[in-house]
Amino acid sequence: MYYVNREQIAVRLGTLPGAAEALRELAGAWEGGLLQGLAQERALHVAVEAVTDVGSYIIDGFLMRDASSYEDIMDIIHQEGVFPDALQEPLQELVKLRKPLVQEYYDWPRHQLHPLTNRLPEVLLAFVQAVNQYLERELI
Repeated sequence: MYYVNREQIAVRLGTLPGAAEALRELAGAWEGGLLQGLAQERALHVAVEAVTDVGSYIIDGFLMRDASSYEDIMDIIHQEGVFPDALQEPLQELVKLRKPLVQEYYDWPRHQLHPLTNRLPEVLLAFVQAVNQYLERELI
């Protein structure tokens, strides 16, 4: 029997539609100002933390192999069928932003629209849907 903390997964998944909407709005109105840059930075950071937290809860709950890195979290849950192949590459790109966002924040190019900002809204919403479908399928 698995103990999957669905409540905490749901809380974290619940942050992704807002991050997706913020990224969508930023991409559509980008002027490169400081406030927009900081908003983009925060939305990307929230997205990174949410998808890796969800991945960690799934790995722990379903007793999957231990992850050795943030990228490995995404590899493991992808290999276990949590989300489709089409999401693997953009989610890996997103997770690779964690170090620059958290540790190298002083060097983040705040006046540039990050290439993922245009792509992520759909990816994040698809991730939410895929995780929910996986949980429904596996926790019958």
